[in-house]
This record gives sequence, structure tokens and C-alpha cells, in this order.
Amino acid sequence: MQAGFSRAMTRPVTGLTLLVFVAVSLPTPALAQLPTLENASPVSDTSRSGQLETDYILGGGDRVFIDIFQVPQYSGEYQIPIDGVLYLPLIGAIRVGGSTLNQATNAISSAYGAFLKRPITTVRLLSPRPLNVFVSGEVTSPGSFTLSLIGGAGDDPGVQYPTLTQAITQAGGVTLAADISQIQLRRRLPGNVPEQVVTVNLQELLQSGAQAQSLTLRDGDTIFIPSATTVSLPETRQLATVGFASDISKPRTVAVVGEVNRPGSYIVLGVATQDNAQTGIAGGLPTVTSAIQQAEGIKPLADIRRIQLRRLTKTGGEQLIDVNLWELLQTGDISQDAILQDGDTIIVPKSSDILPAEATELASARFSPTTIGVSVIGEVENPGIVQLPPNTPLNQALLTAGGFDNPRARRQAVDLVRLNPDGTVSKRQIPVNLAQGINDENNPILRNNDIIVVSRSRTTGFLDTLNAVFSPASAALAFLSIPNRIAGILDLLGIINLDNDDDE
Repeated sequence: MQAGFSRAMTRPVTGLTLLVFVAVSLPTPALAQLPTLENASPVSDTSRSGQLETDYILGGGDRVFIDIFQVPQYSGEYQIPIDGVLYLPLIGAIRVGGSTLNQATNAISSAYGAFLKRPITTVRLLSPRPLNVFVSGEVTSPGSFTLSLIGGAGDDPGVQYPTLTQAITQAGGVTLAADISQIQLRRRLPGNVPEQVVTVNLQELLQSGAQAQSLTLRDGDTIFIPSATTVSLPETRQLATVGFASDISKPRTVAVVGEVNRPGSYIVLGVATQDNAQTGIAGGLPTVTSAIQQAEGIKPLADIRRIQLRRLTKTGGEQLIDVNLWELLQTGDISQDAILQDGDTIIVPKSSDILPAEATELASARFSPTTIGVSVIGEVENPGIVQLPPNTPLNQALLTAGGFDNPRARRQAVDLVRLNPDGTVSKRQIPVNLAQGINDENNPILRNNDIIVVSRSRTTGFLDTLNAVFSPASAALAFLSIPNRIAGILDLLGIINLDNDDDE
């Protein structure tokens, strides 16, 4: 046997004298993890632009076992160097990097065929190298990432290749501007073969649980997630809560402008924290209404039907999303309360008119301010600043201040002084009718920092003038209430009428 073996090593190979048997051995568990795309269930025949190659490509860092049947001195375990070239006994240098296991087996078997008679060669992958993939587009942190195989070795029954969703999660998750139905996966192939491109629809994974859409990755894969050209609020809300989305609990900085009480930049929190408890802001999802609430609510003339959410994309574009919070109040369409991401801008426009019935309903909404401050001065029982619910009418403010001070108040009309947004001050006289409902003529809706002035009646003004005249003369005269007596005499003479406090 040894002599025959020696002769086989020195005798030249001619004709059909040498018969080579090649056996390719892959770890069965690893094969079980590879997707068979021919049997996959894509969303449609047009959802893929190419058939993805799934064979494992050897490279620097892979640990393999090369077995030459019944020649143990030439068999052994090897780690492929970074240049992909192995140095094997007898045959010397041979390049296996960039080859599949089948290609590497054929190359090694052919090399040994020049020296051995019928070498039965087996190449097995013992420990795959970590995979390097690149993720770009609508993810929180685009870049290159190293992914390790689960199980750690090719012979381990639990080995699994990283999936597309795992790579996206490693990149911080998809943003809310992503179109997950058109994800592109690019795969480089050995040699001069053009790269393969496949379009993956992860929306199908969410809707039907189609696991075939969550492909396994190979070293050098590139993943690109495009921006959505059209925005669906229900789908965006669903996207915000999936496992491969960005972390919903991270604070995000947004801007709130327009018809809110305190426009500006705010940090919106996604979960309940101690800060939430101190500020009175409820935890939960970071939504449009929570941001408006931090801006101290909407103004009375805010048009909540035409709120616009401006969102920047990773590609430098911009998404404009229409938000209708009136639909949220009327039908409970929670998708209208859009979830925010970092850098969003909320624009609350101004309405030309608000119906009284709508104003009352808006006053109790979560995104309205808790209270407004209105100054009621003059002839009321409790003059001063009163705190009222938003969209409170004038009559309610008068009653909150204790009502008119009888008989001093002029009850026919009051003056409403308002600081306008342009910096000017307006003053108008409002006829008072406590029986009137909300209307702009007799019972208008008040705004923050409005001033209501209740004037004195003519009789009160006359009496106050007499008091001013007689009070310096003598304390005894003030004690005898001479002005009141004079007023009584004038009343008897018909000069004034004490019974009509709201005299013309």
C-alpha cells in the first residue's frame, strides 16, 4: 500500500488513468438557514429585480477543514488569510478567497490530482468570519456594520446567518420617512460577474408575516432604504412600533410654529419619565398633540384641520404630511395624531373663523392650553386676573369675577381691550346680555391676556365726585354722609334717578 502510494506520487498522470472523486461537504444546519428564493413568496413578480445568489463565499477569517480521504497527513484545519490564499502540503499556494465551497473543493482536488491517484476531497466550513455589510438611506445611523453569525461555527446546529432586519436594527432602525416596500439589497459576486440586486418588501412581512422577505445576508452586502414618495399616516404609525424601527423612547427635538401660545423648539419624550410627572405632560408616543401641548396649546383661531408636518429625509428631500386633528376629535382617528421623529416641524395655521360650537369642543381638547389669564377690572365684586378655560366667552369671565358690583357698575356694556399679534391694541365696546350664547356681538370668545373694563354708572360717578369734593372739608361731614343725602334730594327733584343704575 505504501509502495503503491509512492508510485502514485511519482508516476505522471496520462489519459484516463486518474479518476478524481469530489465531495462537497457543507454543514447541514447552515444550509437549512439559507433561503431558497425560487420558493419564496414575494409580494409580486415585479418586486425583485434579480435572483439573489445565496452560496457562501469564502474570505479572509473563515476557518475551514480540508479532508483528503485516507491521506490524513495532507488533511487539516486552516484559517484563510486576508489575501484568500492557502498554503497546503504538496501543492503549495492556492487561492480560495472569493470562491464558493464547491469552487474551492474543485480547485484543491484538481491541484492534488497532479500528485495523487483519485483524491477524494472534502472542504467544510468550520467557523464563518463576521460579515461586513453597509446600510444606507432612511435609517437612524447609516454606515458599515459587522454582524456575527449566531451559533459561532459552521458545525454548530444552531448557526444562523444575520438577516436583513437585524442589519437594519444594527443601524439604529428605519426612520418614519422610509419606504420599506422598496428596500434594495445588493450582493457582490466573485470574479467579474455584475452585482446582483433584489428588491425586498418588508411591508409584506408586517402584513402577512412572510419570512422569506427577511433575507439572510452575506459578506459585502449593501442595503439601501429609500424615502417614501407618498405618506400614509396609518402605515407610518405602524412603522414606528415595529422591531426594526428607531427607538421610540429616545428624546427628539421638534419645532412648533404658528397658532400656538409659545412657538419654538421642544424636546418631546417618548415614554413617561420623572420630568413628565413634574411638568404634567403625559408620557407615551411622541406625537403632534404632545408637542403642541408643550408649546402651551393652540390659540383660539388655530385651524386644526390644516396642520402640516414638515419632515426632512436622509436623502436631503422633504416630506409634507397633512394632519387633521378635527378628525381625531370627531371620529377618533388616532392616526391623525402623527408620531414625530427628530427634526420635524409642526406648522399650525390660522383660521379665518371658528364656529362657537367648535370653540367649545376645542376648549376641552388635550392640545388646548389648560387655562388662559383674563383681567377683569372696574366695578365687579372680585376684580383682578381670573384663570379661565380656553375659548371662554365674555359673560363667563364676568361671572367668574363675581358679577357686577351693584349699584356701582354700568351693566349695559363693557370695554374689551385686546393686544393683537402685530403689537397693536384694540378696544371695542361690547353690549352685555347675560342671556346670550357665544357670539361675536354680545358674548365673544376671550383670548389670553384680554382685559375687560367694567365702568361706573353715571350715578356712581356723580356720587364719587361729591365724595371727592366733601371728604377733605371735614371728617364729620363724611360721617354724616352728606353726599348721599344730596343725591337723595336730587333724586326727589328728578335730576337723577337712583332706581335706574344703567341710566343712559
